[in-house]
Amino acid sequence: MKRSRFNEEQIIAILKQQEGGVSTADVCREHGISSATFYKWKAKFSGLEVSDAKRLKSLEDENSKLKKLLAEQMLDNAMLKDVASRKW
Repeated sequence: MKRSRFNEEQIIAILKQQEGGVSTADVCREHGISSATFYKWKAKFSGLEVSDAKRLKSLEDENSKLKKLLAEQMLDNAMLKDVASRKW
């Protein structure tokens, strides 16, 4: 997946600029983004402050690490069951 040119703080600043009265088309043109990207960001970050966005990002990172650990544990468990069934 392609990494965004903008971090969460910048995205929130762009959204606040539009909420301040600047038209969506002008904001998109100024920052070089499409309107689809703008509305996707608005759906995800609307109403968040910078501290909330940082916390959301850290929770997403932690969640992905836990999912990887769970997948590895399930794989180990399946391998052990397979080995145990062959021995008997």
